[in-house]
Amino acid sequence: MQLLRGAVRSYAWGSRTALARIQGRPVPSDHPEAEIWLGAHPADSAHVMHEGGSTPLLTLIDGDPGTQLGGSAQHYESRLPYLLKLLAAEEPLSLQAHPSSAQAREGFARENAAGVSIDSPVRNYRDPNHKPELIVALTEFEALAGFRRPADTVELLDALGVSALGGYRTLLAAQPDASGLRTVFTSWITLPGQALDDILPAVAQGCIDYLSGPARTDGGRFAAEARTLLELGESYPGDAGVLAALLLNRVTLSPGQGLYLDAGNLHAYLRGTGVEIMANSDNVLRGGLTPKHVDVPELLRVLDFEPADISAITPGVDDRPTYRYPTPAPEFALSRTSVAAGETVDIPGSGPRILLCTSGTVVAGTGGTAAGLSVPQGSSAWIPAADESVFVTADSGDAEVFVASVGTL
Repeated sequence: MQLLRGAVRSYAWGSRTALARIQGRPVPSDHPEAEIWLGAHPADSAHVMHEGGSTPLLTLIDGDPGTQLGGSAQHYESRLPYLLKLLAAEEPLSLQAHPSSAQAREGFARENAAGVSIDSPVRNYRDPNHKPELIVALTEFEALAGFRRPADTVELLDALGVSALGGYRTLLAAQPDASGLRTVFTSWITLPGQALDDILPAVAQGCIDYLSGPARTDGGRFAAEARTLLELGESYPGDAGVLAALLLNRVTLSPGQGLYLDAGNLHAYLRGTGVEIMANSDNVLRGGLTPKHVDVPELLRVLDFEPADISAITPGVDDRPTYRYPTPAPEFALSRTSVAAGETVDIPGSGPRILLCTSGTVVAGTGGTAAGLSVPQGSSAWIPAADESVFVTADSGDAEVFVASVGTL
């Protein structure tokens, strides 16, 4: 077991304070910091620290996959199948979805055959893998995720009272299912610029009128949605993704709650700090709220339009000290362990694991030995498969750690 130095990724939507504060670095940072990658992704591997320097985790695994990955090496072609991240969003991320395994394999082969460079800005599939993901909130975390039940969207449109959306409201009321959602979404996402320039200000005015109170008769049921639409419209003027947001569930996670996103789920993180784990893939189909490449036909091929009530994964009161966040993804598993001051707790799981301390300081050890590795808040450790039994002790005060591991093979 060795300390792991993550790769800091700077994107415009990141924060100059959140990740630096967690890691005890000077605030504000020089640039917005959006993610810290803790894994062996070819685009930016974390580094394993050792006396005299560091080694990319990707290099360490390539040199001895059997010791580092154990039984998962053969199953996942000697690759670490998951990527763990610390994520901080101060502004909304792009509206996006990820393909299924079959869609990713087909799309990757198709773009290869067409001669699209792997690093081209118009490339959709950079690998042949799917990308299910799980976010667990460290602070209050806000997101758009999955298509809302059409009946509720009809009520939202009624509450906003935007006459320009009347025809879409009628269509959705008459066809309150996945087909109706597909028709409305496709219509909105392909609207020409002039039509968007006419509709979006009317939507913004409808939100302002709703929030001002006199026309509101539902107790402010859609206040969060209206505020979000105004914020998105201000950040992304003329973007069809603002209209698409009208169709999505708005979710607020409390610290400790999780949100799982499977293939085809249209979503956008809005703001907050969290721990994210995903299959080790970089396949993203964008639908708006971004200056990056948007491929509407390909997005429509992968989207799941089935409406769903999105539920947070919530730890129960009897799940201490360790809570495992259940998902169907075979590539990863994630747990959160609370450690009281002076307490020693066994770390769950086996195989290749990454331990991330998000509060306090823990001393991590293996095989029942007393000596251990100090892992302070914001730091992480690589646990190779060869280190079977791992425990942590809260060094001073209460602590919290997340452990990423391979899911069920």
